[in-house]
Amino acid sequence: MMIELPPTKYQPKIEEKLKVLSTDLLPKPFGLFGKIWVAVNLIVALAGLYFYIEQLREGLIITALRDYTPWGIYISNFVFFVAISLVGSLISAILKLTGASWRTPMTRISEIIAVSAILFAAVTITIDMGRPDRFINLLLHGRMQSPITWDVIVIATYLIVSIILLYAPMIPDLAYMRDRFKNIPGWQHKIYKILAINWRNTDEQKQILNRVIKIMAIMIIPIAFGIHTVTSWLFASTLRPGWDSTNFGPYFVSGAFMVGAAGVITAMYVFRKFQNMKGYFTDTHFDKMGRLLVLLSLIYFYFNLNEYFIPAYKLKGVEAEHLIELVVGRYAILFWTTQILGMILPIIVLLFKKGRKPLPMFIMSLLVIVGAWFKRFLIVVPTLNHPYIPIQRVPEDWLHYTPTLKEWIITGGTLAGALLIITLFVRLFPIVPILETAEEELAKEMEN
Repeated sequence: MMIELPPTKYQPKIEEKLKVLSTDLLPKPFGLFGKIWVAVNLIVALAGLYFYIEQLREGLIITALRDYTPWGIYISNFVFFVAISLVGSLISAILKLTGASWRTPMTRISEIIAVSAILFAAVTITIDMGRPDRFINLLLHGRMQSPITWDVIVIATYLIVSIILLYAPMIPDLAYMRDRFKNIPGWQHKIYKILAINWRNTDEQKQILNRVIKIMAIMIIPIAFGIHTVTSWLFASTLRPGWDSTNFGPYFVSGAFMVGAAGVITAMYVFRKFQNMKGYFTDTHFDKMGRLLVLLSLIYFYFNLNEYFIPAYKLKGVEAEHLIELVVGRYAILFWTTQILGMILPIIVLLFKKGRKPLPMFIMSLLVIVGAWFKRFLIVVPTLNHPYIPIQRVPEDWLHYTPTLKEWIITGGTLAGALLIITLFVRLFPIVPILETAEEELAKEMEN
């Protein structure tokens, strides 16, 4: 949200700040590493698209999904995307409303991560459908008693609000680039001109914009909680061992905030390292985000204890079989790896000040993100292998689920697609708010 400084009096000083900031913050052409990064992600995304087209032709038989395991890595990937998308509400709304002014350099990062993640969550759920052409039936004949209908509604709403929350604060920067960028392709200048929607930085425009941003920041919080709560209800309302839990709502929400914070930290490190933004993503920012990640990880750790301790204490029936397979059975190595490397180790490392330096923070955040993806896999797949009423006389391969190579490539394609959106956004738009940063720095100087 922009600082309200009267432009007539302070505009010359703001202009001086902008000249300094624009050198570092305005988007720059890709270097060699950036071009390689785009090429690799584009190849992976196109490979995923190729095999998805094959899936449309041949059907889900190209996957390992069967009647026992109708949800596999596609749904695991969907839940992961929904989880990491909650970072937009965490940074842009919750920290904003709590008065954390240090969050400003991370707001746009969190918002573009949220938009790309929720967009590919919708793509992934479409990929999981054997007949995506029948999606229209959900709109025409959907029942409000169905949690799937709720999920479609809340995902669409969250995507729209997230796009507005990304776009609205960016309008002044778009106008700045529209007026100052000269030696750029005509199509690029036209994009800035259209998106700037005749912004002239008047007091009236700023008041309207501030009001819109404030409303969106408040609106996105219940919607963000709603999207992951409703997603958890898709599992919890199904009578399956491991899913029959009233803990799933807060369990999913707390895990989502944890992986979302890790996603922002990872992006901060990459921009600091490869975009020469050390002055904007400082050690102080990493220290504060590290403290926040520890808090969120401890909350998630508490809900993990709730999720596994009670079934382990009772240890009865199919619930016992499911838990034993997780703890000491087929999935034990993956289960303990995600718990230790994806949650416990980051907590321990980030408790210490040296662990909250940029490089260790980056490594711990990567562990959290990878662990979070496989955590969603463990939520989805082992449960489906232990139905309360097993199907009789089924082929042996139905009893176990190992994703096929084509499944992995399609899933990798969605992850690469989300990274491409973020990368191309950085190429066209400033990842750190320019005018907002200039006004905040001027406000601090005036206070001193």
